[in-house]
Amino acid sequence: MSFRNFAAPWWFLLLIAVAALAAGYLLAQRARRKRTLRFTNLELLEKVAPKRQTWLRHLPAVVMVLGLLLLTTAMAGPTAEQKVPRNRATVILVIDVSLSMEATDVEPTRLKAAQVAAKSFAEGLTPGVNLGLITFAGTATVLVAPTTDREGVGKAIDNLKLAQSTATGEAIFAALQSIEGFSQVVGGPEGPPPARIVLMSDGKQTIPTEQEDDPRGSFTAAKAAADKKVPITTISFGTADGTVEIEGRVQSVAVDDDAMEEIADLSGGEFHKAATAGELRRVYDTLGEQIGYEIKETDASRPWLMLGTLAVFLAGAASLTVGQRLP
Repeated sequence: MSFRNFAAPWWFLLLIAVAALAAGYLLAQRARRKRTLRFTNLELLEKVAPKRQTWLRHLPAVVMVLGLLLLTTAMAGPTAEQKVPRNRATVILVIDVSLSMEATDVEPTRLKAAQVAAKSFAEGLTPGVNLGLITFAGTATVLVAPTTDREGVGKAIDNLKLAQSTATGEAIFAALQSIEGFSQVVGGPEGPPPARIVLMSDGKQTIPTEQEDDPRGSFTAAKAAADKKVPITTISFGTADGTVEIEGRVQSVAVDDDAMEEIADLSGGEFHKAATAGELRRVYDTLGEQIGYEIKETDASRPWLMLGTLAVFLAGAASLTVGQRLP
């Protein structure tokens, strides 16, 4: 444990006083031994001096020094990392509902598996996190504005409907707008709460067709998210073998891992790949832990204070028992 783990390490200067007390005790014991050796009548000395074990009479002093060490450590304010629930955060869950979500390469379908995992994610988030829901196909729709009401989000997930096309960029811009509007309402002296977008998609953007340079494209939207310090966690869901039947024709709906990874990188977020329903649930569980909790430095002085106080009392009891007096 280094000094960085203490709130007020200067209290350790008291250890100089503790060391001085220990040294004073040793000098006092040495002087006492010299005085004893000057006593020439050894037979009389054995009669008047109490018979006790040499090491036992030092026990009160040792325990007292130990107690002072513990109390000094407590006063220095030791801290420890602790996982605590977030009480301020905004998360927008963005789910692709394009027709490719009918693919059955993930049983029973991509959409059904996504609904189950998304509901579990919503229900498992800590109460202090405000969760919103946006779906997108050819356009983006805000189904639920950021709220701590998980029941409304769950009902909206149950009623997801499929539509044509995939406008990933529009969905990201809609999420940023929702975050900005919510932050203006709840922002206080500490500023707006930290925000994140969780984007789950199974296919390549089709509107607009140009993904990289179009002002409404997903890469442009990801850069805008980075400017607003809103990271995008992307989940590429499905396999390369997925197919759907659209207007009587079987079409391939392979996932676009590269695009989803690029969106995450441009925004400063993280990329996850889920090829099965089980993998998707595990990704959401991981995100729930990352988003719902944060690591904070908390006060850890209480155990040191308790042990130090207990040691001082034990030193007093030992002194009364061994030497029939307080130290």
